[in-house]
Amino acid sequence: MSDAAADLAGSAGAESSAARQQQQLMASGHERPEDDRCPICFDLIELPVGKHSKLNVCCSKRVCNGCILAAYQRGLKGCPFCRTPLPTDDASMLAMVQKRVHKGDAEAIYFLGCKYNHGELGMAKNAPRAIELWTEAAELGSFNAHSELGHTYYCGDGAEEDKPRGIHHWQLAAMKGHVVSRHNLGIVDYQNGNRQLALQHWIISAEMGNEQSLNGMKEMFKKGHATKEQYAEALIGYRDSVEEMKSPQREEAKRLGF
Repeated sequence: MSDAAADLAGSAGAESSAARQQQQLMASGHERPEDDRCPICFDLIELPVGKHSKLNVCCSKRVCNGCILAAYQRGLKGCPFCRTPLPTDDASMLAMVQKRVHKGDAEAIYFLGCKYNHGELGMAKNAPRAIELWTEAAELGSFNAHSELGHTYYCGDGAEEDKPRGIHHWQLAAMKGHVVSRHNLGIVDYQNGNRQLALQHWIISAEMGNEQSLNGMKEMFKKGHATKEQYAEALIGYRDSVEEMKSPQREEAKRLGF
């Protein structure tokens, strides 16, 4: 085979591989991961997850605000899931996190990375250490860590900008059902002029309950880049998803500002 023919074959192989990866990306991650479910009521936690739940560092379980409120009303003073007494200060919280980290807990490693990134729990801000921890957590399967690495590399926030690397991390997270990463991929494709791919991403994430994706689709519809049927499909899926995440306890928690 001549060098030119070999180059053509290599190029065709790369394009075929990219097409397969794109197909896999669009075919997977249409449902949120089980880790997004409250381990007490078993319902998916409302989005954004960080606003409507709390991660307990003693057991690395994220409990929704409704179940936290219910535990408080029953007089429970410790963790709503494992009953461990809650940490009283930064030092005790850090000790709990490090105990889970030493056991190879992916979410604890991710959480510790976030604390290094923001300089919390009495630690100096250390972006390189945060990236190390997120990389370790991602290798252990943390989609949250993949999402953070996606932002870090795509935006050059704490590391040298590397957009392809950032997109790759978002893709890995999206294929695991990480809603924000899926939404971000839609933004990337929209900015790059790939409107149909952006639309597909946002339909998926809107139907999982992401309001930003729904709003993005609304703007595309107004500009004639999405059909009425596509927007209606996403709107119905979004409403159904949001409704499924509601509960009397969660609504009471919102009312009380819990």
